[in-house]
Amino acid sequence: MDAYQKSRGGFTFDLCNRNKLLVEEKKLSVPKAFKTGTTIVGIVYKGGVVLGADTRATEGPIVCDKNCEKIHKISEKIWCCGAGTAADTENIELHRLSTGKEPRSYLTIPAPLLRYQGYVSAALVLGGVDTEGGHIYTVWPHGSTDRLPYATMGSGSLAAMAIFEANYKDDMDEKEAINLVDSAIQAGIWNDLGSGGNVDIMVIDKKTGPRMMRNYKKLNERTFHAPGLYKFPKGTTGIDNYIL
Repeated sequence: MDAYQKSRGGFTFDLCNRNKLLVEEKKLSVPKAFKTGTTIVGIVYKGGVVLGADTRATEGPIVCDKNCEKIHKISEKIWCCGAGTAADTENIELHRLSTGKEPRSYLTIPAPLLRYQGYVSAALVLGGVDTEGGHIYTVWPHGSTDRLPYATMGSGSLAAMAIFEANYKDDMDEKEAINLVDSAIQAGIWNDLGSGGNVDIMVIDKKTGPRMMRNYKKLNERTFHAPGLYKFPKGTTGIDNYIL
């Protein structure tokens, strides 16, 4: 019976008591999950798909970039929005550059995420078109996928999903889809502290191809700008040595 118990496989919780004891004696620090902020969405319309994203990048409580790009090119007809650690989401795009090949299937995207079992912090809304029309997939950090007519991800996803659930309909035209995506991203920006900046929109049409609308809507623009540029006298920053 003992041999059977050892060979049957599956999950084991033998180390739970050991880990609990180590934590209580302060000999082990349990890693904490990172909270990331973003609102990304995708929707299918009768001519293709529309993707949308906010442009705020955060580093803890600090907004480190107000106008970053979260919509990445996978191939000419496959694009994805990334939520999570910026370096990990951009790594998905680097995969295409390192292989020198444009993937013809969305299945190439979840593979590296599945391999690392969630330790690559990248949650994606993937959109593209083929001979059958437009397709939207969600790709979770651990590699699982869902195919949906509309999808939201990120910390502002609940606010964006409320807009989609109230206003989505089948066979929308391009203008209706763009307006709905714009409203969903704005809902995330106004109701989620981790989302902000501007609204980026990508339209992937089956006939005309991709069309990026960078800064489709600019929200919260600065109303005051100091006259002139910042001017620092020469020598303000000390230089230890020169490297040519």
